[in-house]
Amino acid sequence: MPGEITDFAEFVEVNLPRLLRYGHALTGNPHDAADLVQTVLEKIGSRWPQVLRKTGDPLAYVRRSMANAHISRWRRHRRENLVAELPDSPTLVQIDPFEHEPLWQALRDLPPRQRAVIVLRYYEGLSEAEIAASLGVAAGTVKSQASKAIATLRGRLRGDEEVEGRKPV
Repeated sequence: MPGEITDFAEFVEVNLPRLLRYGHALTGNPHDAADLVQTVLEKIGSRWPQVLRKTGDPLAYVRRSMANAHISRWRRHRRENLVAELPDSPTLVQIDPFEHEPLWQALRDLPPRQRAVIVLRYYEGLSEAEIAASLGVAAGTVKSQASKAIATLRGRLRGDEEVEGRKPV
């Protein structure tokens, strides 16, 4: 097909910024996003010719792989790791400028599947059908996950906007 990217290196070069943005929105920080993108691209790169043959849209396949990998990682590591003592000296950590934004915090707290749907819909601008294809789910699942996520975001943001000390009526 004319205009189709068949070389893996070219695919990565063209789509890397988009994949990193998607990964950042999924994971909540740029470091985990880079790890997620690298992990998925390593796996897909080793079987790139099969991916091209079997999928009609390799970008959708990569997005679905990223969402699935993120969900798997989240399930494995969602428990807190407690330590007996704090380190003697603080480590230098790059501060995420969106860390204290209410919308970003609420988005980060969504379950991974809901976050993926919201990110693909409103951040990447994909249609419900494209999201369903990217995540490998039915269009109805996309609609229900989006509805639940939006309701959760609205509730959390309403709570953030309340005046301190006042309870909702």
